[in-house]
Amino acid sequence: MVSPVTHRFATAERALRTAAPHELVDAVRRTLDEQYAAVAVELLMADYGLTVLQPVSGPPGREPLSVYDSAAGRAFGAQEPYVEPADGGRVRAHLPVTVRGDRLGVLSVTLPGDGEVPEVLGELSEIAQVLGHEVVVADRATDLYLRARRRDRLTLAAEMQWQLLPARSRTCPEYALGAQLEPAYAVHGDSFDWSATADRLTLYVSNGMGEGTEAALLTNLAVNALRNARRAGLPIADQAALADQAVHAHYGGRRYLSVLMLDVELATGRAQVVDAGSPRLLRLREGTVERVDFEAQLPLGMFEETDYVPQPFRVEPGDRLVLVSDGVHAVASPGGEVYGDAALARAISSTRLLPAAEVPRAVLRELRGHRGGSVAEDDALVVCLDWHGR
Repeated sequence: MVSPVTHRFATAERALRTAAPHELVDAVRRTLDEQYAAVAVELLMADYGLTVLQPVSGPPGREPLSVYDSAAGRAFGAQEPYVEPADGGRVRAHLPVTVRGDRLGVLSVTLPGDGEVPEVLGELSEIAQVLGHEVVVADRATDLYLRARRRDRLTLAAEMQWQLLPARSRTCPEYALGAQLEPAYAVHGDSFDWSATADRLTLYVSNGMGEGTEAALLTNLAVNALRNARRAGLPIADQAALADQAVHAHYGGRRYLSVLMLDVELATGRAQVVDAGSPRLLRLREGTVERVDFEAQLPLGMFEETDYVPQPFRVEPGDRLVLVSDGVHAVASPGGEVYGDAALARAISSTRLLPAAEVPRAVLRELRGHRGGSVAEDDALVVCLDWHGR
């Protein structure tokens, strides 16, 4: 006999998997009403800047909720369900909508305050995860959820860049990753990419020269060339060489892209690194932050048929690696003081207790303080890798 718990969860899962891409919120709302007596259901998506949670549907003019000081934001930041009282003796459960560590938003469910909430919280959390998977799939067929992520209009360059990027965060037994770009709605040349297999993690942090759509076009060409070589099974030095050829063939040396490439063996932490330009790597190990320097090689596309040589590197369990573009370490204060490695090291130390997914946003917040709150003139990219090992 199928238990009532199994039955209602299976019913909710089936409703989501069979719903049209643009009807996921209606499907989860109907199912939670029927199976859990939910009074209200709302899906909130994190915006590109990771500052607010925006409703996918609802009354016109509905204000977004702050990621920093709202109940839904608390669930999003902690990645744990959070329950608060609601009007009429009811309770509202805020459930993280996350797919393999990629934080999409929060599902808020208002329930009768009849004492059953602790018993159903686990089921509702699983339904929120199923919803997250369906949203990721639905993004290929509808713009509804992508539009809900926008607090402001994206520039064309930013549209191109966000469509190019992988998930902003990832968790698995061996490591945790987090990344964020600023200005989120007007980014143009900076980018990151990662891919994992059963044995390896490959990570790129890149900085394309230029501004606007020209920088975005350059980055799109270079990142797709790197992916093409990686998916052909080539080692990172050959990936860099083929991407270098693709960029040079198109631009003839007039434009080029800086990139820091890491290829890490999951079982041992042994890595190969190609440093072709300006992105930097700092390591937090046993409470000490230090910059890790590699042999500088030419940016991709600067000269024809450049040979790239990988360097050995090793990460140890407990290491935190923070990779930044020059829009972080070279940014100046209103008084002309460069942010630099010392200030960056302090920011990394002050965020050492945060999970990897939260670190980039926290470091960029420190950076905004250094700039005096002004809008960034250059892209700023932060990627955090926490290494757990096997």
